[in-house]
Amino acid sequence: MNKLALAVVVAAVLSGCQATQRENATTGESETNSATKGALLGAIAGVAVGLATGDDATERRQHALIGAAGGAAIGGGVGYYFDQQEAALRKSLLNSGVQVERVGENQLLLRMENGIGFQSSAYNLDTSIHKTLQGVAKILVEYPDTSLVIEGHTDSTGNDTSNQVLSEKRAESVRSYLISQGVASGRAIARGNGERFPICTNTTTEGRACNRRVEIKILPLK
Repeated sequence: MNKLALAVVVAAVLSGCQATQRENATTGESETNSATKGALLGAIAGVAVGLATGDDATERRQHALIGAAGGAAIGGGVGYYFDQQEAALRKSLLNSGVQVERVGENQLLLRMENGIGFQSSAYNLDTSIHKTLQGVAKILVEYPDTSLVIEGHTDSTGNDTSNQVLSEKRAESVRSYLISQGVASGRAIARGNGERFPICTNTTTEGRACNRRVEIKILPLK
């Protein structure tokens, strides 16, 4: 496949993506979105497969173009799905106290920080978090082709055993509430990490509050 043909494929892939750039929420800089990256990788893979088939050079070029188109559609699909879901969650959770982070291309992370939703040392959801979780559940129902891993975390206060149990129960409380709002139970698992994965220091009051959190990982369905 010559350089001109490859350039045509790349141009077609880029024009087929609704938006090739997005703003990085952390740096504010423009970056290529997941749909475009996935489509380009899929197109390249499709070209490789196409070039490996066919009885002559003409047929191989034709197969490469067909493979590029098919690969782009497959590769861009998951990334585009996550781009759309990310935008919907950011809009729904604006000013809610819940962070929406993009991890790699095909994973989202929702972080309920600083003990949001729970009284101290308790695992029953506070009513103050219900509206926020209703917004999360609404988007998750609209985007059903993802799986959820809900993880509870604690600070280092208390012993390892009690912290592990508390983190598990907090994660399960969030899972149960999302299910009550229409999220399919088979999509979500809950697990506790106790105090093992701090993201702030445990030597200050603010740091310990930062480590008391529940995170919801949104992943592609396997």
